[in-house]
This record gives sequence, C-alpha cells and structure tokens, in this order.
Amino acid sequence: MAVEPGTLYLVGTPIGNLGDITLRALETLREVDIIAAEDTRRTGRLLRHFGISKPQMAYHEHNERQAAERIVRLLREGKAVALVTNAGTPGISDPGYRAVQRCIQEALPFTVVPGPSALVAALVLSGLPTHSFVFRGFPPRKSGARRRFLAQDAALPYTLVYYESPYRLEAFLEDALEVLGDRPAALANDLTKLFERVDRGPLSELLAGVRAQLAEGRGLKGEFVAVIRGVE
Repeated sequence: MAVEPGTLYLVGTPIGNLGDITLRALETLREVDIIAAEDTRRTGRLLRHFGISKPQMAYHEHNERQAAERIVRLLREGKAVALVTNAGTPGISDPGYRAVQRCIQEALPFTVVPGPSALVAALVLSGLPTHSFVFRGFPPRKSGARRRFLAQDAALPYTLVYYESPYRLEAFLEDALEVLGDRPAALANDLTKLFERVDRGPLSELLAGVRAQLAEGRGLKGEFVAVIRGVE
C-alpha cells in the first residue's frame, strides 16, 4: 500500500509534459481517499488521463484557510489526503503552506511525493551557477514595490530565480535591468512542453527580445522563469 491512513501527501504533478509524473505519484493518487486540488477541473483532466477516479475538494489561495481545516478534519477521521496544485510541487509559489502548518500544529503526519519543478529545470537550463541560488517566487505587481523587492537582492552573490507572468514580464525585465544592472540572465518558458524555450544573454538583450516579440503582435504565453546571475 502506497499510503497510510490519516496522512497528508503533497504530490508533485507535471509542469507540462504528462510523461513526467512519477510512478509513486500515480500510486498515491490512486490510493488516497480524497484529492485536494488547486483547480478541480484541471486535476480532473490529469486524473482521467491516467484512468484515476477519486473525489476532489477545492484547495486554492482564496479558500486555503477553510480548506486546510477541512483537511485536518479528514486526517483526524483517518482519511488519506493528497494535495496537488496545477503544476509542480504544492507550497512552492502555490497553495500548500497553510495545510503543512496545520499538520505541524496538530501533530498530524504528512509527507511529500516529489515531482517536476519549474524552478529546478530553469536553473539547470540557464547555464548560470547552480551551486548556490535564491528562489524569490513572484515579484510584486507594481513597479515601485517590485523595485524595492529587487533592491533586496542587488548585493547577493547567489544566482537569483524569479517566477513571472507573461503580462508583467516586460515591466519586470525593465525594473531588473534598472535595479540589478545588465547582468547575464536566462528566460525559460513552456518548460517540458512542445515549444520549450530558454533564451540566454544580458538582461538588456532579453528585454529587447521580449519587446520585439510584443511589437510583432506575438503575445507572450505561459509563465516565465527568470534566472539572473548574482554579484560576482
């Protein structure tokens, strides 16, 4: 048996290519009593693809507090619960942290079923130093707050990793260039998918490429991972 009663499993799911799901993840999803999902429709498609039929409950940023309490109640009842997000590992720039905290507070067992990670994939593909890095997640949406956010990283000697939306990527690169200077960097997009792309070069060059694409009417799609070299 892959799962233990009354245990929460944080299950990593593919970030694009469904073939990247692990055997342990499939076994866990088949054997738990219920799956807590960031988007039940999206997870439903994943489950159907692998012939898995399980009840789901919603667990996302807008109901995380209430959903975490429901998970706690289910665990106390002896139910095995899997927590998944739309892609990657729960808790990494995705819902999951509150459920982990509640399990710790209530001394309830939980574990992780590792899986794909956009953070790790982009870092490796960037060609920048990987021995020491700082993951900063999504920067603030507004320029002033974003620049203050980036200023905290300006003197760090570690490779810097950020997630960014296609709608804010140009503005993020403008602010990063202004605050951090024209450092070597990489932009990863559509990782593990058919049109996977990694652009490498100085921040000014990456910004020019994004601007050219937008000027040609080719919109940006999918989330981006920006990897920027630290201070040498």
